[in-house]
Amino acid sequence: MDQTLVHAVDQTINSRHSVRAFLDTPVDQDILKDILAVASRAPSGTNTQPWKVYVVTGKKRAELIQRTCQAQMELYQNPALAEQYKETFSYYPEQWFSPYIDRRRENGWGLYGLLNIQKGEKEKMARQQLRNFQLFDAPVGLFFTVHRDLGMGSKMDISMMIQNVMLAAKARGLDTCPQAAWNHFHRIVLDVVGAPEHDELVCGMALGYADSDDIVNSFITPRVPVEDFAVFLEDE
Repeated sequence: MDQTLVHAVDQTINSRHSVRAFLDTPVDQDILKDILAVASRAPSGTNTQPWKVYVVTGKKRAELIQRTCQAQMELYQNPALAEQYKETFSYYPEQWFSPYIDRRRENGWGLYGLLNIQKGEKEKMARQQLRNFQLFDAPVGLFFTVHRDLGMGSKMDISMMIQNVMLAAKARGLDTCPQAAWNHFHRIVLDVVGAPEHDELVCGMALGYADSDDIVNSFITPRVPVEDFAVFLEDE
């Protein structure tokens, strides 16, 4: 066993977390191509490689942010508009239950507590939510799609590819934040990037160089111990 390699892989995985404040430092396109090339080694059922990635920077990024932020602000002012912004698939359950709801609350209030957002401060919460659609100031937005006529397995395949993107980026000194929040505005996203009708948005991702001075990036989510989720079956 190559302990140096083990350490490097483990360190990359353990140091990855969702970054919510980025510098405006540009990311070289060749680096982005390298990341995506490595990430495409993800497994897929019968090697279908169902993923498609739209890399958004510059003017397209600005257009996407402007249109989506406007829609989000209108939705905040008039919640009835939610009918116009439905996801194409359910990322979260319709009814939450333990232990998942407990972890969700711990995550939410941990982040809000760090940002000094108290329960009931809806304006502050709305401003923080809007940060999602500003890509947390990251210079690169990645939007992952699959053909809508493919099965659920294709979403599993692209999910593994997305994880590869985050790890390959981290290994190159970049950080990321995967964002399912964009799925509500899939029509806007797919229109801006010029996607064909059959594309289905799976998630977005902010990518860039982390702003290490921003307190929000000190927020690291906990993980339950292996014994809580793994079942070891042995012969007696």
